[in-house]
Amino acid sequence: MAKVVVVKFRNSCKPYYFSAGDMKLEQGQGVIVDTSHGLEYATVLEGEREVEELAAPLKPVVRLATAHDLETVAKNDARKPEAMRACKEKIAARELPMKLIGCEFAFDGSKVIFYFSAEGRVDFRELVKDLASVFRMRIELRQVGVRDETRILGGIAPCGREVCCASCMPDFQKVSIRMAKNQGLSLNPTKISGLCGRLMCCLSYENPYYATASKQVPKLGGSVGTPEGRGSVVSVNMLKMIARVKIEKDGALIYRDFPVSDLEFKRAAEKPEKEEKEEAEEEISAE
Repeated sequence: MAKVVVVKFRNSCKPYYFSAGDMKLEQGQGVIVDTSHGLEYATVLEGEREVEELAAPLKPVVRLATAHDLETVAKNDARKPEAMRACKEKIAARELPMKLIGCEFAFDGSKVIFYFSAEGRVDFRELVKDLASVFRMRIELRQVGVRDETRILGGIAPCGREVCCASCMPDFQKVSIRMAKNQGLSLNPTKISGLCGRLMCCLSYENPYYATASKQVPKLGGSVGTPEGRGSVVSVNMLKMIARVKIEKDGALIYRDFPVSDLEFKRAAEKPEKEEKEEAEEEISAE
């Protein structure tokens, strides 16, 4: 049996597993862990627990974070504004077509990482030399896409909450136009796009339900049989499985809500799995 603990690093919500050894760890504690990039500060998401088998050896939790470690983290954070200013000046001096997004100092002070976005490849070799002469440490520049840019910068999504990628989503999910169609949403790009300009990640959250429900309800405008006669579908509530139907009766138009189970209509035929997969691959993706 091996004892493992789940932690997350700062500015990230993705969980990582580390070996807890003989340590007693509780949620919310700060720890120093050994990573492939050296020692790093992390926060415990789940206390230690025993597992029967590991697919591969895990890196260990070195120790609980001390007051001195917290001071080191605070000092590194305090250095970021000046580092960003210096890097922006060097980028402007070199007239490089890149947008600086953020920076991060390694916990042990061995290097500083700068994140940037650009439309194409950027030759930043001379920029690295300039920054190395200023900071006197190893310099890393990492180009990121528009979705990662939003994750780093954060912001408020159209729903009024903090963007999912920066708050609660460990990894990016593939999102397609079909997901919006399944949920009966407007296909106006401004209504289904996030701050990054790509399709909103939250479209994938309830898609399994809507993908199934959309095949069990009548189409908008379709003709259906109701207990009060035939009519055409005006709207559908896939959560309550209720359809609003327009019926012409005695020369007047009336609107009634009926459970989908009470309606007579031609239901969508189940497509072979291979055909569904091929159609899904043709959809516009946010990737």
